[in-house]
Amino acid sequence: MKRSLLLLLPLLFCAAASFAQDPGSGGPTPGAPEPTAVPIDGGASLLLAGGAAYALRRLRKR
Repeated sequence: MKRSLLLLLPLLFCAAASFAQDPGSGGPTPGAPEPTAVPIDGGASLLLAGGAAYALRRLRKR
């Protein structure tokens, strides 16, 4: 009983938080200009460099 309550309680809080979100602005208006492009490369290149450094470290330990 106690274990199931500990598992169920966080799920209930997450569900309550998702219902508490307001709708916001509803998106862009029909006559609005196109949004600017988002640079995706910044995070991806850092992730790639971190992965390469980790792999190199693991290979050198062997």
